[in-house]
Amino acid sequence: MKTTVLAAAAIGLAGCASPLPTPQTGADPADPTVSVSAPAYVPVTAGTADYRPVKPKPWRDLNDRVAPGARRTP
Repeated sequence: MKTTVLAAAAIGLAGCASPLPTPQTGADPADPTVSVSAPAYVPVTAGTADYRPVKPKPWRDLNDRVAPGARRTP
């Protein structure tokens, strides 16, 4: 019973406490004199790679070209 009364008193006193100040991490958003950069348009497809199907290449030549110590044959 005493624990319940103590908890209720603590909650009641915590409700009366003044709120903590919010930390300022940047410019005040309500300040109209703050300069902001203009938004730049970036296309949605910027940086995408083209994955269209291509004709198959001879795999043996491709393997020889990328193998360690590969010989270079035209």
